[in-house]
Amino acid sequence: MIDTYEQAIEFLYRRINYERASASQYALADFKLERMQRLLDAIGRPHASLPAIHIAGTKGKGSTAAMAANILQTSGHRVGLFTSPHVEHFEERLQLDGRPVDRATLVRLVDRLARTVCTPGRFAPGLEPTFFELTTALAWMFFAEAGADLVVLEVGLGGRLDATNVCRPIATAITAISRDHTQVLGTTLREIAREKAGIIKRRVPIVCGAVQPDVLAVVRDVARDRQAPLYEHGRDFDAVRSDRRDFGDLMERVAIRTPWSRFDDLSLGLAGPHQHLNAAIAVMLASLADRAGFRVSEHAVHHALAATHFPVRCEIVARRPLVVLDAAHNWASARALLDFVRSLHTVRRRLLLFASTRDKDVAGLLRCLLPVFDITVLTRYAGNPRAMPLGDLYDIATSVTCRPVHLAEDPTAAWRMASTLAGPDDLICVAGSFFIAGEVRQLLRDGRPCPSDGPRTDRVPQ
Repeated sequence: MIDTYEQAIEFLYRRINYERASASQYALADFKLERMQRLLDAIGRPHASLPAIHIAGTKGKGSTAAMAANILQTSGHRVGLFTSPHVEHFEERLQLDGRPVDRATLVRLVDRLARTVCTPGRFAPGLEPTFFELTTALAWMFFAEAGADLVVLEVGLGGRLDATNVCRPIATAITAISRDHTQVLGTTLREIAREKAGIIKRRVPIVCGAVQPDVLAVVRDVARDRQAPLYEHGRDFDAVRSDRRDFGDLMERVAIRTPWSRFDDLSLGLAGPHQHLNAAIAVMLASLADRAGFRVSEHAVHHALAATHFPVRCEIVARRPLVVLDAAHNWASARALLDFVRSLHTVRRRLLLFASTRDKDVAGLLRCLLPVFDITVLTRYAGNPRAMPLGDLYDIATSVTCRPVHLAEDPTAAWRMASTLAGPDDLICVAGSFFIAGEVRQLLRDGRPCPSDGPRTDRVPQ
């Protein structure tokens, strides 16, 4: 019997967890929708009666999901949101109307799930559900029990064989696509796009934010084959940046066009130029939900986009100095982060606090990031065995830049060092993975001081 939060988390993390496994442990054979279907059948098929919005992509899918869910919630609907990975606490993954599942409910649902999974003969040895499959099943249980009107789901990995792909969507979306998880999804954009396009369902609208010809060719082929109405960025919808910006030149303002309407002078709560496309896809998904019977108001679009916050996506947590937390962990997300950093014209010096995992293209990441930063502090996070050794990070970094590179044994020491080095007009940017951004975020939440004695105009959200 599971009757504490610690026991519930331990049960989940004892399972195969590809968020913490090395790349060499991935195998397509481990991803089986049949196993997920069997698990859902065993717990009463909680997903069967819940309409869904399903979002895949290499980057931007979490931000897009958060904005779409907030628009629908602000319009008066009861909305479940499932995203991954979490930044600080597991329950962040399962949210209803913007609030994470409470721990008592989580413990009760995990206990029920564990009794099902551990029933003798339910699953053959070695073929038990993975961590992500159990987490996805928990999400469906929570949303069904709570009476959600619809659910917004972020794909975990790929799309075609992802555990979320058992949903019954009213609309789907593919955000930006680039090369990541190539050991599993393929090494070319066509191969990766084929896996992402696996979420396209027969006659269900698909919104595509990717613009590369190879990606579009695949998405168009799959959409045509499945008779799914296809809406393409640039052809059917777009976002145009406004010249106006708010809140110290940090809040983006855009105009968004869809096939059915135009929304002018929208403020975005999520920072960075890359959020323009994500916001446009979110508005498209909300518009398609509206056409499916889930009414969405123009006021809701304006209010929700301005009010949406999502942790460690160019997240501003302090102003003097400016402190930004970002989960950039591949080339495309690093470029998006740099677009934001370069837009910060008032900062004096730029400091990077960086850690990453062994199975990422760390050399490519550092080649992209380091030329823009004046000082770099390298560390390794404590919460994941895939963390790249400091010596290896240092060798790569010093081969890329002649500017100062410092080493710190752990995130606490790294934050202390960055705090000492930064002045009130500088920028400290924490990036390289969800894990380092999350660990530094936790440090700040626990009350570690920001570098300046000046007042903080932003706080890490509770």
